[in-house]
Amino acid sequence: MPGEASRARKASAKAGADIRGEVLLTLARLRLATPRQLKALLLAHQQDTDHVRRALRNLRDESPALVGRTHRAQQSYWYCTPAGLAEAAASGELAPRAGRATGKRIAASKTGLREHGLALVDTVVAFHRAEAADCADWQVEVAHPTPAGNLVPDAVVLLAGGSSAFVEIDRTMSYARLVAKLERYDAYRNAPPSGRGNAARAPRSHWQETYSGPSMDRPFPPVLFVFAPAPRRAAPTTREAAFHQRVQHVHNVNYRIIVATTTLAQLTQQGPGEPVWRVAGRGAGEERCPLAALPKAR
Repeated sequence: MPGEASRARKASAKAGADIRGEVLLTLARLRLATPRQLKALLLAHQQDTDHVRRALRNLRDESPALVGRTHRAQQSYWYCTPAGLAEAAASGELAPRAGRATGKRIAASKTGLREHGLALVDTVVAFHRAEAADCADWQVEVAHPTPAGNLVPDAVVLLAGGSSAFVEIDRTMSYARLVAKLERYDAYRNAPPSGRGNAARAPRSHWQETYSGPSMDRPFPPVLFVFAPAPRRAAPTTREAAFHQRVQHVHNVNYRIIVATTTLAQLTQQGPGEPVWRVAGRGAGEERCPLAALPKAR
């Protein structure tokens, strides 16, 4: 009918304007994403990415531009510019944080850094689809102090039940570095209390202040490893199995620190609420369990 195409374009423009702020905040939180990933997080009911792409173009056409784009192999990777980060922070919707970075360097990377970032966003999408965590409840690469230097998880997620989890994405890291990172988690878990406390409350360590809740009823957050594919590397299932062999005797794993693993394929196909997690450490078997059934750290 005459005018239908015009009405469709106007509707698309309106939808793009409606989600403009959500797109900007999502890129600020996750550093980069593809239009497909943004659609999965913000407009899962839509058939295509038209509305997301409209919002991205609107943000890019601002003066100064609020988002940027890198194009590789017929795929576009979007990220916040410094102006975009400033606007997102001014909204009050981002967790206060010093040193928040744009995703420009990651999007342009030719060393696998971009694929690592995209695997993390795919993990966020899997949790979002399963309603295990909203995309707004993720923080990427936040430093946590330990006596041995900062621990920087790939991400920290606030789960739907109110507890938190650390998330690590592995594509190419050596097993020695993976084990070393677990040892850094152990150092963080056992760091001495900071501050002096008061008459009503004993001093707490950083993890207790941040994750244990006001009544100290929450255990140390689990560390979730997601093994993602990478060229010229062993398959994720092979790397996952080798990782389990190497952490059998890592101090405190499966006692004070719960470590669980899965592959990105299992996670995206089944979701975190299904039996896709394998608990690591001495005495742990090869059976998989849902996220809610993971044991609690002591």
